[in-house]
Amino acid sequence: MSPPSATSFTTDVVPQAPEDPLFGLMRAYRADQDPNKVDLGIGAYRDDNAKPWVLPVVKKADEVLRSDPDLNHEYAPIAGIPSFTSKAAELILGGADSPAIKEKRATSIQTISGTGAVHLGALFLSRFYPGTKKVYLSNPTWANHNQIFTNVGIPIAQYPYFSKETKGLDFEGMKSALLGAPDRSIILLHACAHNPTGVDPSLAQWKEIAAIMRQKSHFPFFDTAYQGFASGDLSKDNAAVRYFVEQGFELVVAQSFAKNFGLYGERAGCFHVVTSPAPDAENTITRIASQLAILQRSEISNPPLYGARIASTVMNDASLFAEWEDNLRTMSGRIISMRKALRSKLEELGTPGTWNHITDQIGMFSFTGLTEAQVLKIREDAHIYMTKNGRISMAGLNTKNVDYVAKAIDKVVREAQ
Repeated sequence: MSPPSATSFTTDVVPQAPEDPLFGLMRAYRADQDPNKVDLGIGAYRDDNAKPWVLPVVKKADEVLRSDPDLNHEYAPIAGIPSFTSKAAELILGGADSPAIKEKRATSIQTISGTGAVHLGALFLSRFYPGTKKVYLSNPTWANHNQIFTNVGIPIAQYPYFSKETKGLDFEGMKSALLGAPDRSIILLHACAHNPTGVDPSLAQWKEIAAIMRQKSHFPFFDTAYQGFASGDLSKDNAAVRYFVEQGFELVVAQSFAKNFGLYGERAGCFHVVTSPAPDAENTITRIASQLAILQRSEISNPPLYGARIASTVMNDASLFAEWEDNLRTMSGRIISMRKALRSKLEELGTPGTWNHITDQIGMFSFTGLTEAQVLKIREDAHIYMTKNGRISMAGLNTKNVDYVAKAIDKVVREAQ
């Protein structure tokens, strides 16, 4: 029998997909041979020598695990390691005294980092949410949000978020869009250190957002990837989630431990569901947990162990937890110092425009306000790599390159005048 002459997967059936823009940027940076090249693209912490930093507390937790004679590599439960998921819930929901935890109306399931948590939440809502099956995403948002919700068949819409004029929050536009959305829509909210803009609502603004969502019966879907990394204060960075929980909202939270533990490749995350306070809340949350376990079983069966074990070891030991908080202050403090340095250098140079947004924004990323043409020009001329929308990873800046980056920004901005 002669072999088939043609594939079933022709170009019209399976077209060539575009390369992921961020990973394409990484590839281009690595191929660049210029000694002065600077990577401001990837969202991963780097120390002042532009090197990855393994948190000292992670090294200690690793030693604890390796010294445990009872350690094995058996399957984790479908819902994950209970010592990890319980502490993860306390961390984001407001402690062991959180009303959701005390009233037993929260359930948690370990996931493949924050991406897996968003996917599991989207999949759960696509199957079971009886309200308006449309998710509203901030404009802009983390690019992967669009694809995750589209993949599970939930239509996406946008609400205004970033103001190009002020380089801050378009709060009036956001509120107007939430008021105009159909009742019981799903609203995806970044809990802190908004990706990609670094612009967060104040607590007073969060309270206004909550009031509108209560009025419209919208469903909050929080994505939190930077708790403790944004401000250096775990409690400050979960203020929005904590407030919504205290107000009795039914909500879900996708939680990542990639950034705040430096466990990028270990894929440690958690997905939480909080149901509204009601006499049958405990029964409701039990049913929800059962369905989440079914979805998890059919997708990944059992979550990975190592990253969750590291995080669990730290979160369950008071001394290690305190050291983790100190490590978080180190990382966030360096980011804040780089924000101040970049702004200061640009203002010293008299770079056209205002640059206060560099220090007003928070977290790993900053929306510089550079245009796509300026981004491409700075890459060509100075070998500085950032995403086309002008977002930079502040972690890519250090005391050795911040002057160089500021001068390159100054040059492209002046040339555009």
